Amino acid sequence: MKERHRCFGFAGFILPKHREMASRQKQIASRTKRPLKPFVSPFSHPSKIPKPSATSTANGHDSVNDTVSPPPQPQPPSQSLSPIDKMASILADAGCTLINTSGPPCLPADLHKLRHHLQTCFSSDSSLRSQFLAGFASYIDNHNDFRRVLLPSHSDNSSNRRKESLVRVLLLVPSIQLDLQNMLIEKLPEYFDNDNCGHSSSSTLRLDEDIARLILNQFRWLDFLVDSEAFTESLFQVLSICPSHLKREIIGSLPEVMGDTNNETVVDSLEKVLRDDSTATVAVIDCFSSLNLDEFLQDKVITIALSCIRTIEAEKLPYLLRFLLLSATPTNARRIITQFREQYKLVGVFDTRSTQHNKLKGKVVVDNVEALVLDALGSSLRFKNILCQEILRELQYIDKPQDHKVIDIWLLMLIYKNCESMQKSVEKLLKKKIIEGSIHDVLFEQCLLGNKELVKDHFCSFLLFSEYLLACKEQKVSKFGIQIYKYLFEGFPDTYSRQEVLGSLVTHVGSGITFEVSSALDAMVMLASKYSQELIPICSYITGILDYMEGFSTENLHKVYDVFCFLSLSARSNTESLGSSIAVELFMIVRKQVSNPEFKYKKMGLIGTLEILSHFGNVTDTSYSSTSQKLNHEEALELLRTSLDSCQHLPISLILFYDELSAILDSKTLHPAIMERVGQLVGEFESMFLSDLESGKLPVSDLYCGLEGELWMNLDGDISPICMNILSLASSSSRSTSLQTLAANFRLLSVMERLGNQGSLGGIDALLGCPIHLPSSKFVVESWPSLSKKQKHVVCLSLYYAINWIRELLNAFGTQVAGRFDCISQATKEDMVTKILKRLKNLVFLESLLNNMLKECPLSLPELSSASSPGQPTCIEKNTEQTRTNQDSSLISKKNTKKYSKALKNSGTQGNGTTQLTIIETWKKAGAISSDVANESSTGMPSKSTPSEQATCSTTNSNDIEISETAKLLEAQRYRFRPLLVDCFSILSYSKDLDSCCADPTCELPVYLYLLRDLNSKLEYFSPKTTSFRPLSTPGLSGITTVEFVNKIQTLFATLRRHLDSAISLLGHGSESCQTHWINQSSMAGNPEITNVVLSVPSVSSLVVKETLSCFSKMLTWPDLILSKQSSLSNLLKSFQPKNVNDIAGLQSLSSTGDLYGGVFEFLESVLDAALSFSFMLASEVVVTLESVVISLQKVLDKPLEGTAKHKSTVIQELLVTLRNKLNSSAHKVLSHDWHDIENGWKGKGETVQKIVHIYLENCESSSQSLDELACTILPTVSFSSRTTAEEYSHGFTTLCSSTFTVWYKELHEQNLAILGKLVKEAIQINKSRATPQPTEVQILMEKLHRSVIVVVSLINICKTHDKVNVRTMAVKYGGKYVDSFLKVFEFLETQFQSHKQLIIQLFKDFQMGTRVLQALCSDAKGLKQTSITSKIPATKRSLERFVFRVKALLHSSSSGCTLSIGNLKHKNLIGQEVSSQAYVDGGDAENNDNDFVGIAEDEIVRNSEDEGEAD
Repeated sequence: MKERHRCFGFAGFILPKHREMASRQKQIASRTKRPLKPFVSPFSHPSKIPKPSATSTANGHDSVNDTVSPPPQPQPPSQSLSPIDKMASILADAGCTLINTSGPPCLPADLHKLRHHLQTCFSSDSSLRSQFLAGFASYIDNHNDFRRVLLPSHSDNSSNRRKESLVRVLLLVPSIQLDLQNMLIEKLPEYFDNDNCGHSSSSTLRLDEDIARLILNQFRWLDFLVDSEAFTESLFQVLSICPSHLKREIIGSLPEVMGDTNNETVVDSLEKVLRDDSTATVAVIDCFSSLNLDEFLQDKVITIALSCIRTIEAEKLPYLLRFLLLSATPTNARRIITQFREQYKLVGVFDTRSTQHNKLKGKVVVDNVEALVLDALGSSLRFKNILCQEILRELQYIDKPQDHKVIDIWLLMLIYKNCESMQKSVEKLLKKKIIEGSIHDVLFEQCLLGNKELVKDHFCSFLLFSEYLLACKEQKVSKFGIQIYKYLFEGFPDTYSRQEVLGSLVTHVGSGITFEVSSALDAMVMLASKYSQELIPICSYITGILDYMEGFSTENLHKVYDVFCFLSLSARSNTESLGSSIAVELFMIVRKQVSNPEFKYKKMGLIGTLEILSHFGNVTDTSYSSTSQKLNHEEALELLRTSLDSCQHLPISLILFYDELSAILDSKTLHPAIMERVGQLVGEFESMFLSDLESGKLPVSDLYCGLEGELWMNLDGDISPICMNILSLASSSSRSTSLQTLAANFRLLSVMERLGNQGSLGGIDALLGCPIHLPSSKFVVESWPSLSKKQKHVVCLSLYYAINWIRELLNAFGTQVAGRFDCISQATKEDMVTKILKRLKNLVFLESLLNNMLKECPLSLPELSSASSPGQPTCIEKNTEQTRTNQDSSLISKKNTKKYSKALKNSGTQGNGTTQLTIIETWKKAGAISSDVANESSTGMPSKSTPSEQATCSTTNSNDIEISETAKLLEAQRYRFRPLLVDCFSILSYSKDLDSCCADPTCELPVYLYLLRDLNSKLEYFSPKTTSFRPLSTPGLSGITTVEFVNKIQTLFATLRRHLDSAISLLGHGSESCQTHWINQSSMAGNPEITNVVLSVPSVSSLVVKETLSCFSKMLTWPDLILSKQSSLSNLLKSFQPKNVNDIAGLQSLSSTGDLYGGVFEFLESVLDAALSFSFMLASEVVVTLESVVISLQKVLDKPLEGTAKHKSTVIQELLVTLRNKLNSSAHKVLSHDWHDIENGWKGKGETVQKIVHIYLENCESSSQSLDELACTILPTVSFSSRTTAEEYSHGFTTLCSSTFTVWYKELHEQNLAILGKLVKEAIQINKSRATPQPTEVQILMEKLHRSVIVVVSLINICKTHDKVNVRTMAVKYGGKYVDSFLKVFEFLETQFQSHKQLIIQLFKDFQMGTRVLQALCSDAKGLKQTSITSKIPATKRSLERFVFRVKALLHSSSSGCTLSIGNLKHKNLIGQEVSSQAYVDGGDAENNDNDFVGIAEDEIVRNSEDEGEAD
């Protein structure tokens, strides 16, 4: 690159750089030798220059020589030079030449030397400074000259250096900087207008032509400012009058112009600019982001920016938002998010309700501003994790639906999309909001349909949202997800989007998770019903669900065929060929499935047939032409005939077909041709199952399989013309299978009768009172042992079919008295109620007999319910084959039990884990029966004994059959029975028995007890489960939601209370004469006179109380009842108030939620007083119900009832504390009550005792203190002797004895673990907190930790005196868990070690006393081969080893001088004696290892000998 030349001296003297020094020396020499010549300014006015002579004109060279030659008489410079000349002379002396014909002035290479020279001159001579400034001011008056000094100047060898202008060089001269700054600022207004430049707009000028911008550039990045405050003031004065474009330029350059010392002034001035001119907002915000502000000013700037959100122009909002979010810190992030949410309103939101009629035909205009806002949010959230956290915290505390906005949905979606680590938090928060009702689906509707163009870019993220919500098991959440799928499908009609939606739903269907599959199919049914035409072109995506049908439940199969029926019908309404192919394919699949011999495939075909029947034969659907309707119903009828023919030889298929057809007829009106075919089908009922009677008796008495028949339970007497002929069918091997369809066939018959008789069953009411032909009653008891195996089976099956026949009678005629149909007179209704109550007595009687027979004749009962056929666990089917073997062998095994147990005890194994499970325990483990059924009833029967043992006891002690006793063997197979429908519970409201001699007859209680048990099982189905198992079948609840179930039973609340009061009144003084009442009423109901069927008044009364309280407890804690049906909750609470407020006036006085809960608690406390004098199990049930009241009140406090003001929350909180204290007292009453005379001792009551202990400890004012007292003082005093004396109950807890010690021990361990978990969370929170924790707070936490350690050590040390294997097993198990949880608090201990050194060291010392015992227990168990303990050893050993090294690390890292020595642990037993097989002599190590923690001199040496062989 060609080297440039630099200019020195005057014009005409241009020297290369290598001759610079020589030239300078010559100039200095000439100046010293010759007198100073007058300086002639090159910029002097022409008039002042003397005219040249003729000679000089003729000779130009001479003319030049004349101008430079000195005049004969020089004059002083001050008299001959103008200010500009003086200024130019000063610059020339400094090495700068103003004149440059090719451009800006020429500057020397050494600019620093230039500035130093000028500063020296101006500092030594103030007049020279003034002259220079005056000359410079005059010089820049000329536009071109001014522009020249503003442009970068030329200099030699400056290719690699920044080119500086003359003005910028002069601004770095301290003595003239401020004057030049003011001079330049004053010149700015001259160039505001464009006229001088000749352009239409200054914004279009190039930089070298725009004087204003050139002036501004001179101030950028100056090395220093002499007076920054004055300069700032001057600049902002001219800023106020600047045009908009220049104002934005100046504001944007402020960070480059001003120093950090004037930030406060700059911020204040810019705030004023914002108030005066909103067009400069972006420039101001940009300036703010570039300033280096301290914390105070930054907070002020944030406040200023937040105030602009509401007023800023829409297109500028993204810039403001980006600045705010990038400026977020942990201290101001919450404020930024809050203000943004409050002040920003999404413009693209529209009211979907107002556009519903237009079917969204108008396209929503999307402003690009909103997309930029979302982009700013997304980019900020991606890099600022603190913003994501603060947004979630902000949204978490919004609990009212009206407080949420559409922007909240976008915020959640952007966090979900841009912050992968926060996705789980977003999902949990959204799920919580939906469950609580804080977010409604209308927000998503506005978000997704209000601005579709925005959603397009985030479609996949919203689809992920819907996928998560639909996969949730909470019904409310999954429905929310279905709605989002609907909005996505509706709002985005393009093929790609809809294929994505359908593909996602098919993926859910294939998940195999029951509730997820069900929700996905619900979404598909909804889409197919509303958008069938839109789905037809892409129906190939839906056909994939046919691959997963094999594992579907009945309910889900219905949904699958619903989808295809909707598509087929919609396609048939068009003339396209594709439509007919869908229908043809559907019919082909169903026919294949129906003809398959395997039931699981046949079931699919039958359900498909009935769905086709309901859709294609529906006469109420007028959306299709008459021609297509005719074709549809004819094809459906043909398919109906084919399906019926295929399932004639498989009773369970026929049962399923009848039940499903009955459900369809209940809800839809089918074509007359189809109804006629169904009528023919049910017309065969009489000939198949009924027999004629003559004067109430059978015309012929035959023997059936060697059994005499007898008419049972004739309610109509001699006028009954027919009887249900069960015995003859049950005894015939060829016709017995038809009895399986009896109940299902009758259900279909009753539905057809109601449809044809306006809801009345008057045409078949003779069946309600007709007798049942069963084996003679003498075969039930007297001749039972003499019957053959086949005859016993016939008797059992006859009773079983009779039971299910009566249950179906109750289902059919229960609808007549439930108020569903107003088609019968009052007299007929009363007569029907009387018969129904008698049938209930028949039902209770028959089930008691059958349960008693199954004890001696185990039998797998045939399935009569279609609800039990799908999805039953195969383990139950397999176990039924083993029932007989278990039952027959139980008597033999019982004889050897004591001898076997004794041998095991002597061997040290105690028989743990070796006993084979009984059939009841197997069913309970599989979920076939509830734990309540398997547990002991209030009569004191052991829950863990086998059925055979119970049968033996009843045979040897008494042959009586207790009516109120739980039919455990029947309950194990209850899923095979016909379910009772919800309408049957209306019978509970009737208490009519005209022939009874009691005001409140006891003989009705067994009937109500039967219904209460069934109600309890249905409530169990709807109640939240702690495990993943639900009851094996839906007991008559198919398709019923929790809210619908509540609507059906809420009329029973007052009835439940009435029966509860009746049972309580009979607890203490049940009359013996009531036994006669039961016999009389049983005889009037047609039950045979069997003398050993008895009724125990105390037993049935206590069971009614227990079942009623259990039902009340389940309903009280229903989440759906609290969140969705708050009025029903209030009615439930009002029904269980004390008697003094149970009248209308008293109930009206209960104005608040707290009053209702307080009244319920008071009533239950009175029930507890009565129960304490009767039964431990009953008293425990009352305490559990009291706990449910507290739990429900806590849920109400978290989610207030409607009408509950915020100021009442404090009152409810105080009431909650009071009720917890009362609950603690009630639990203490039960635990300390005198139960010495308890029936059958404590066997089978351990689980209940543990529950009451849990309630007692959970509701103590100080659980840790109570634990300390129990573990350290009371538990070690418990004796394990077989006889317990009164002195040994000195601790006050009569329920704490040798029989219940293990459950107390286990509960104390679990409670201590729970307390430690809370302390760990508290310690972690303190450790993470930025603020310094209070010393008292840390001290209290340390003391609680120490107390918890003392408790666990005391519990472990109990094993030294108690040698029960299960106690030692729990010590090892829970001890290891405790150590593992304690490790989480080590970070906190490390932080607080210096300030609480002695307390932490003492904590470790105390802890070691327990860990050493744990080591001994592990060693002892290995030696004795106690497998129940050895299975827990590896996990416990790992925790102990980690604990040792964490202690060592803590002491090593601290500067306290503490150390920890690890040695080999000697093998010692629990007493402390060395085991001889491993004894060795090593004096030094022995001395060290015998010490736990030893303090030596000033430096404390902590010696630990835990593990320690493994550690090495």
